[in-house]
Amino acid sequence: MMGKMGQEQRCIFSVDVEDWFHILALPQAPDMAAWAQLPSRVEGNFRKLLELFDEFDVQVTCFFLGWVAERFPSLVREAAAAGHEVASHGYAHILTYEMTPDAFYEDVHKSKALIEEITGRPVLGYRSPGFSATSDTPWFFDKLALAGYQYDSSVFPAARGHGGMAGGNLAPHQIKTDSGSLVEFPITIAKVLGSPMCFFGGGYLRLFPYALIERMGRQVQNDGRPIVFYIHPREIDPGHPRLPMSLVRRFKSYVNLGTTEHKVRSILRDFRVTTFEQFMSHNLTSGSLPA
Repeated sequence: MMGKMGQEQRCIFSVDVEDWFHILALPQAPDMAAWAQLPSRVEGNFRKLLELFDEFDVQVTCFFLGWVAERFPSLVREAAAAGHEVASHGYAHILTYEMTPDAFYEDVHKSKALIEEITGRPVLGYRSPGFSATSDTPWFFDKLALAGYQYDSSVFPAARGHGGMAGGNLAPHQIKTDSGSLVEFPITIAKVLGSPMCFFGGGYLRLFPYALIERMGRQVQNDGRPIVFYIHPREIDPGHPRLPMSLVRRFKSYVNLGTTEHKVRSILRDFRVTTFEQFMSHNLTSGSLPA
């Protein structure tokens, strides 16, 4: 169950650490073999985020794509040295439902081992690319537990373009598998006229005005749930290169990039944020979560 923390402290802030070309389900997106030849922006953007977190004296969870961690291990070390939690975003940035169970296990195991070697610390958490755990991946949680993860934040409890588990549990809950138990932190959804909507990360955060984001956040807090905020480093970089895509997809990928940094500052000013690891330590009692 959740501890009796102040309302403002029931928030988790997270960064999915990937580069500008890591766009999912896009035929024009470059293959992994070409990634190293592309001009990277992740170093400058992520360090800018680290400076922002230091300015507000907060610690967040950084879900590092294994490929990024392998290429830029200094970023991983800098995040850990600043007190941030370093977690896994998998290695190859592939949608979960496009992988076999064995391939998924190899991907999440490789990323976890790689990041742990860089930091010398255990990796507790995982987030799938595109929140792509679905009803078509019933083996998902078992493979994560087998790989040694203690929590996950991959479930999007509403319909979406890729991924999504409509009707899923909105609050943190325990999942038991044949390989062990782990805690699921679903992406935060608020109800608007009875319909589930997200306001707290990615394109949703960029699209909606901050006043609405704050209001919906207070609604979630009043429901007794933590808000899970999430962003990508490219979202504070309006000048990053663009990939060719349809008008609709372009809108979703690039709308309001110039507003993201200001909104992040407002979140850090108005909400008390922490890491998944710290939230679990201070707010969740072992064995007390609903299944």
